[in-house]
Amino acid sequence: MNEEILTPILDVLDIAGIAIFALSGAVIAAREQQTFVTMGFFALVTGVGGGTVRDLLIGAPVFWITDAWVAAVCLGCALIAWFTPVRLWQGKLFDLADGVGLAAYAVLGSAKAMAYGVPPVPAVLMGIITGCVGGIIRDVVAGRPSIIMQPELYVTAAALSSAFTVIGMLLAPVLMLPNFAIWIGAFTAGFALRAAAIQWELGLPSYRGPKKEDGADPVSGTDPASPSTRD
Repeated sequence: MNEEILTPILDVLDIAGIAIFALSGAVIAAREQQTFVTMGFFALVTGVGGGTVRDLLIGAPVFWITDAWVAAVCLGCALIAWFTPVRLWQGKLFDLADGVGLAAYAVLGSAKAMAYGVPPVPAVLMGIITGCVGGIIRDVVAGRPSIIMQPELYVTAAALSSAFTVIGMLLAPVLMLPNFAIWIGAFTAGFALRAAAIQWELGLPSYRGPKKEDGADPVSGTDPASPSTRD
């Protein structure tokens, strides 16, 4: 492995992503009035879920198994959520904090994948997975609609940070830029897009084809109740 991945900049992004996602998981459990044990579980799963999947896919040691501070940070975030009113963790400010974690984790994931020799396109996907999978697991376990099922710019922001990271690291020798400048720029780009989406409710266009509940088959576009399609 390229030891350059172990840098202060990425360490900061790592802790920021873990803490913010862990707090978001604990807050979801708090809104459902769960026990502290459940809040701690949600904090851990949300904080390390994306990084765990990434490390398993790229053949790296699972990061939180070898670093005791990760679990401590997650449980600390659960404690913060336990002792503070839920109303403090609502609204755009909390969404913006989540955007910080998303962009930070996307940069970290793609940079770590590059350091392990993963090709550029899969490295971008590793950044997206790192940034999004923890929240997906949290939502599935909580039985709530996941943000990735909305047209809101969320995965797109993670993809932007990941793509900037990979492209920037590939071009860094030509541009004579240090990697830390690439990482900061990639984080800024992804967070700016996410913040704009939150502020102005930006989203991608949704699919407008025939819906199954309208009676038409979503693949063929024919109505199964019509005489030509009945048995």
